[in-house]
Amino acid sequence: MTNQNMTNQKHIMIIAGEASGDLHGAALVKAMLKKNPVLSFSGIGGEHLKDAGVYLLADASTLSVVGITEVFSRLSGIFKAMAAVKNFLRTRRPDLVILIDFPDFNLHIAGTAKRLNIPVLYYISPQIWAWRRGRVKKIRKRVSHIAVILPFEESFYRKHNIPVSYVGHPLLDQAVCTSHPAPESLRIAFLPGSREGEIARHLPLMLEAACILNKKRNDMEFVISLAPSVKREFAENIISHFSLLNSQFSYVTGAEKAFEACSVAVAASGTVTLQGALAGVPMAVIYKVSPLSYLAGRAMIKVRHISLVNLIAGREIVPELIQGKASPENIADTVLNMTDDPRRLERMKLRLLGIRNMLGRAGASDRVAELATDMMILKSEK
Repeated sequence: MTNQNMTNQKHIMIIAGEASGDLHGAALVKAMLKKNPVLSFSGIGGEHLKDAGVYLLADASTLSVVGITEVFSRLSGIFKAMAAVKNFLRTRRPDLVILIDFPDFNLHIAGTAKRLNIPVLYYISPQIWAWRRGRVKKIRKRVSHIAVILPFEESFYRKHNIPVSYVGHPLLDQAVCTSHPAPESLRIAFLPGSREGEIARHLPLMLEAACILNKKRNDMEFVISLAPSVKREFAENIISHFSLLNSQFSYVTGAEKAFEACSVAVAASGTVTLQGALAGVPMAVIYKVSPLSYLAGRAMIKVRHISLVNLIAGREIVPELIQGKASPENIADTVLNMTDDPRRLERMKLRLLGIRNMLGRAGASDRVAELATDMMILKSEK
């Protein structure tokens, strides 16, 4: 019997709670359908997964939050989505569950799948090597196989006796990996995050920094990048309080367009910083949560840096302005120090482009699709 026949009529549940996970999950679904067009998918995600053919039980944009205090505003939606997923698992009994990051939700779902003897493939590891390492015990008990995208993660999971495969980073399959020529004008891109909570915290800081920059230099333009899942009206409501700058702002949808258009970026910590590195765009990384969330997180974090760029490099390539340091004055000063020193910008650009060589080969989605197919075949043979 061929692999094609053995995987016919299989159904997969896929859950991605973040904008980046939605994008990478969609690429995986397309890779799996290319191998076997009759596969069907249900789960949680956003527009990318929906467009790829996944039937959504819940929209990820209503669930995703960062921080201890911030989660309370979404509890009702989270519990409702969790109940829908568990009910689907019990009634539909999919052949495979694919979980993408989003650990607090997904590890809970992994436990239900385990009790139902449904294999679980975790794609894009929770950052347990950075904080809350105790979760590795749950992963060992509940996850059948984990596909990691950062080079240092494989040894971490092998050390804890968890079946693991390093598949490379899915961003390497996207056009954003190419370095773009700097624009003729001095254009600063602001990437405040992919969740409304992040934008509400970060965008006002960025706009205040823009006001400071505008007073010190009159040759700057500003670009605001919004994730596809974010309504422009939400950002415009925040920007309306900064009317003096309205004529100097333009909007783009998606990080790639922002990086194509800018000389320097100020980005909220997350996958977007790695996108910027692969595009060779000098940047400053910021992040801010509630004071309680920060204190709790600081007590559990086990790494020196929080941005993916610096974590992968093992040193500080881009400046990080976290919590109290993420002030408008510090953001403005950091941008000015970068833009006033062309040699520093060029050094940073070269170091950022060097990150690509640390991430392995392109083709992550295809490799994960192979893993998923093998897991379903193995389940069929039992």
